[in-house]
Amino acid sequence: MSSPRRSSLLKFHRPQIHLDDAPIPTLKPDSRQCLQNLLQYRTPHSHVAYPKSRCAAVLVALFVGRMGDLYVLLSRRAPTLRTYAGDTSLPGGKWEPQDRNMEWTARREAFEEIGLPIDRRKVPLLCIVEPFLAGNALIVFPVVVLVVDHTIRPILNAPEVASLFSHPLASLLTSEPPFPLEHEMLELEYHTYVDVSIPWPYNDPMGSGTAFVRMHRFLTGREAGGTKPIFGLTASILIRVAAIGYGRGPDFSLCAPGQPSMEERIVHALRNDSVLREAARREGIDPDGEPDAGKRAAVIERQRRKRMKNKL
Repeated sequence: MSSPRRSSLLKFHRPQIHLDDAPIPTLKPDSRQCLQNLLQYRTPHSHVAYPKSRCAAVLVALFVGRMGDLYVLLSRRAPTLRTYAGDTSLPGGKWEPQDRNMEWTARREAFEEIGLPIDRRKVPLLCIVEPFLAGNALIVFPVVVLVVDHTIRPILNAPEVASLFSHPLASLLTSEPPFPLEHEMLELEYHTYVDVSIPWPYNDPMGSGTAFVRMHRFLTGREAGGTKPIFGLTASILIRVAAIGYGRGPDFSLCAPGQPSMEERIVHALRNDSVLREAARREGIDPDGEPDAGKRAAVIERQRRKRMKNKL
């Protein structure tokens, strides 16, 4: 039996963007470097095959503010939704059979949710970031784009999206709030985190141990009006995008002690989560066929973190 074909969901068109000619406000030097770093970023090669039916994509839509800073568009989910009602999130959703790749999934979902045009001339692609594992057994690909047409006006899909707002991208790397806190929020910290335990047998010779994953939380400055903080998967994705763009890690501790890498967690979920495992089998993927993928990913990630630490 021949091995299954690797997913082609990451194939995408990368346009040429000339920042000096783009119809955007004057960029601050760190904003320009951030965009250049994102344009040059290439998703690390993965040996893992992902079941398409359990893949999703979110659109990290950046734009340049009047003072030359970069902001990311965020939405407040409708309060009537069955899952994650009222949460602060990125536009996105599950891959569908008509989608050519994950970029298309993210663009389609953003068009359906907030009316962001699919036109690559108005919203060119910067990069696609390595996938994240969501709590609902989805493998989520962040697709990073730049909104260069400032005449675009949002069209919200009311059953899904209650409101749209922006947040400074660089502030996802700092513990200091980018805005003055309202009086009733003065006692709240802008950035906090909680370490959540997950089943992780590799920490225990008996195979019954746990590991901890750090979940970050950032205030939006709109909590008094009912907007929830940036939390969990959305926060992790934005921290990663900001770190790639600005070329530095956050000023807070990113991971819990001994936290497994994201690729290790995805490989483990493919083997042990019943939903992911069944989806892989239906698509001709052997969930047990990548015995060393997680270990290789962990070594690469440790080497990357070491290089990053030496640069700082």
